[in-house]
Amino acid sequence: MSAKEIDDDWGEELEIEPLDELETVEEQAAWAPPEEKPGEVAKRVVSDAEAGWRLDLFLAAKFPQYSRVLIRKVIQAPDGVDVDGKHGKPSFRLKPGSVVSFKLVEPPRESPIPEDIPLDVLYEDDDLAVVNKPADMVVHPARGHWSGTLVGALANRFAGQLSSNRGPARPGIVHRLDRDTSGAIIVAKNDLAHARLAALFEEKRIQKEYFAIVLGTINADREIVDMPIGHHPKYRVKMAIAPNDPEAKPAQTYFETLERFRGFSTVRCLPKTGRTHQIRLHLAHLGCPILCDKLYGGRSTITFDEIAGKHDRSPQAREDETTEPIPALARQALHARKITFEHPTTGETLEIEAPIPHDLQQTLDALRLYRALDK
Repeated sequence: MSAKEIDDDWGEELEIEPLDELETVEEQAAWAPPEEKPGEVAKRVVSDAEAGWRLDLFLAAKFPQYSRVLIRKVIQAPDGVDVDGKHGKPSFRLKPGSVVSFKLVEPPRESPIPEDIPLDVLYEDDDLAVVNKPADMVVHPARGHWSGTLVGALANRFAGQLSSNRGPARPGIVHRLDRDTSGAIIVAKNDLAHARLAALFEEKRIQKEYFAIVLGTINADREIVDMPIGHHPKYRVKMAIAPNDPEAKPAQTYFETLERFRGFSTVRCLPKTGRTHQIRLHLAHLGCPILCDKLYGGRSTITFDEIAGKHDRSPQAREDETTEPIPALARQALHARKITFEHPTTGETLEIEAPIPHDLQQTLDALRLYRALDK
């Protein structure tokens, strides 16, 4: 069995392997041979249950102290990893009885600095938590965003209680949301729960529901967009609909129109896959980009005056104003509203809902006031 973890940094689904045969985190730690140190070559034999696993995922399961990114770098090094004496690629599929040799490296010490940032915890138990991530918060530290991250807030709120599957820089992180996307995100509190949650993601047994406000009126009540997504040929930060790109990945999103206004709509979004910027791209493909999505919609803010239709006043009237127009929204109007999944330990079905945040609600109220179709 394999499992996938969604990671916007890679623009793909990163797979990991659950350790179902290990009943507790303590058993998982005790299973690893002792006294293995950086610089030594550690060997692992592929069991029948692990046949068909990718090489990178096998190593990620056997050496949870390393992040998947670091493991891939070691595999790609000339003398980092071999399978039965031969060099293998990260995607190499393993056979039962094969011996995998892995040259241990010093794990990076990149533990996040705990930050006292308030968190809206929607659900919590011994294995996991579901947090309502605010907009304008990066999930984990990266270039240009070393503080104010969700990881820093989690390290403060759940000190010593987070999974280590993704390495010291991303404790507890099972999946991600874009910086400007708010809403429900699952956090794993131990490695076994993390692996099982990731397996649920791969098996498409975790359902994520998003709420979006879009520009334009969607004619269909329901729509399925099935268009592959690849990297943009010119702009590094963008993805693109790429039906002719052999490297593009399949992507499907189900949309349901909730309300229509003059020039706007609200939409329920159910992604069937987890590609980078998938919902944003698919809505733009329908001709209705997400409101205030600068990357795919062209602008990042909208004011109450614009919603009310006052943006077309004369230049003289605008010059006479003594105050700046009040922004109704200054980030993409996308919210992870609900997440439904099977608890990794109890098997109970959890349905966790994140309330619509204030900025989206006030925008929606303004649309109902000024943009209703009967006005």
